Amino acid sequence: MLLVFLLFLAFGCYALWDTRQVEREAQSEFYTKYRPTEEDTRSFEDFQRLNPEVFGWLNVYGTNIDYPLVQGEDNDKYLNTAADGSYSLSGSLFLDYRNSRDMSDFNSIIYGHHMKDEVMFGELGYFKEKDYFDRHRYGQIFYGGKYYGLDFFAFLEVDAYNSDIYDPGAAEGTEEAYLELLRQNAMYWRNVAVTDSDRIVLLSTCTSDITNGRHILAGILTDEVPEDPFQETDDDRGQGISRPEQNSRMILALLTAALIVMVITLVILIRKRREK
Repeated sequence: MLLVFLLFLAFGCYALWDTRQVEREAQSEFYTKYRPTEEDTRSFEDFQRLNPEVFGWLNVYGTNIDYPLVQGEDNDKYLNTAADGSYSLSGSLFLDYRNSRDMSDFNSIIYGHHMKDEVMFGELGYFKEKDYFDRHRYGQIFYGGKYYGLDFFAFLEVDAYNSDIYDPGAAEGTEEAYLELLRQNAMYWRNVAVTDSDRIVLLSTCTSDITNGRHILAGILTDEVPEDPFQETDDDRGQGISRPEQNSRMILALLTAALIVMVITLVILIRKRREK
């Protein structure tokens, strides 16, 4: 029985290690070397040569959402494909295949997995707290060789099968009705001037709060890129051991200790049996 328990414990250790590996590889720091700047986009262009479906970059200020953007021929491919084209359970941040990569549509939708340890779109759920929504207003998005600003004006909790909201590239003449639909479904709506002549971006991820639930953070595209009020904090990110890695080491240490205790117990029991 002890041997069977040890086998299960070893399997559990491997499963936890494998899960943590998936989360570690999904961290934004993994892609930092490819992040374009206003002065230099060569590393980003190298990344595009690695995967031509990479077209942009998204950064939400004050969060770990700092990832390349991809677009596939459908909305299934990048659910389990990393931005470099390799297989990955964490997937990528991807633009709806029906949208234009030049973000010229009235509403563009970007999807990403809701993951633990603040990777991918794991932090979008934080915007459900009013204080967090109020403090995290801006971001930036890169495409077409240039950075643009994002001014987040609404946070929504909707059903995944709400086809009216999940309708990218709203037809001409329906923009006002679409904005009103967002307003009706918004938990929070910032009092900013959003008009049918603006271009908006919706960041969408799943949530367990409601059945088939989705969280959406909506922002306006702006030509002027706002300053990052969290810049000092962001500069400190990535130094030392990350939170997922700290958690992994702690869990593995505890499991290793448990394994050692079980082995010692087994040895003692065997010796006592021999003595008898």
